[in-house]
Amino acid sequence: MYCAVLRCYKNLKKLCGSIRVQNFSTTRAWTKNQKVATAAGVLVGGAGALLYALEQSVAASGTEVHPPALPWNHKGVLDSLDHASVRRGYEVYKQVCAACHSMRFIAYRNLVGVSHTEAEAKAEAEEVQVRDGPDEAGNYFMRPGKLSDYFPSPYPNEEAARAANNGAYPPDLSYIALARHGGEDYLFALLTGYCDAPAGVVLREGQYYNPYFPGGAISMAQALYNEAAEYSDGTAPTASQLAKDVSTFLVWAAEPYHDERKRMGIKSVGIIMILGALSYYIKRHKWAALKTRKISFHPKSK
Repeated sequence: MYCAVLRCYKNLKKLCGSIRVQNFSTTRAWTKNQKVATAAGVLVGGAGALLYALEQSVAASGTEVHPPALPWNHKGVLDSLDHASVRRGYEVYKQVCAACHSMRFIAYRNLVGVSHTEAEAKAEAEEVQVRDGPDEAGNYFMRPGKLSDYFPSPYPNEEAARAANNGAYPPDLSYIALARHGGEDYLFALLTGYCDAPAGVVLREGQYYNPYFPGGAISMAQALYNEAAEYSDGTAPTASQLAKDVSTFLVWAAEPYHDERKRMGIKSVGIIMILGALSYYIKRHKWAALKTRKISFHPKSK
């Protein structure tokens, strides 16, 4: 019995000694460039995940309420701005917002073909007096506005604006729809979100509570109420309608090429599809004979 076990042990030892363990890992076959590219991809992916997590944590830890996503008419890929709403929004800005906020990057000529005809835009420009000059005598003078003039500012300088608003500076509204996280959703929620401050929140004199504003305390009083402005087309001027129209107007002001960008996108996609189909047909036509040919070898008989 002992001899049989000993013989089995010796045979097993010989068998194990003859086996060579091979390394099937493919990492040794990678080139240096492949390893660098893999490491760079891991680092970039990790950094992106970290930034996304940090952004989400910061957004979740904010004290303001995030605005809900609203079904705007221009939100779709193929949808354009509601130009009737843009016109009404301009009327809201002119009657309500222009008393405090400027739009120094928008000229009256930008209204032509969007919300007003050329004659209407000229009439709007002529309603304001613009300081011009100097004349031949070296004096400045006031004249009616022209299409090339920009929307006038309600204050001569920033110091005057702060003095009239308890130290707060009303921001310029030209690009406000792009400068605020949430865009038009934030603007609509801010304009319609005023309410009483909850218990424990102390507001200073001249401040108001709005949960959508960072910190909750805002120096701008609620400006839009029912019938706070008048529409020339007879639309009912409710507070929500006023906020919706002025938000649409500010979206157009921040991105005047909105409709043109989508129009060019539709044309580009159409051209790419036509050219792609034509290229595929030509490729099939040219390579069909080569890819379907049969090559056979017939050796010469001796």
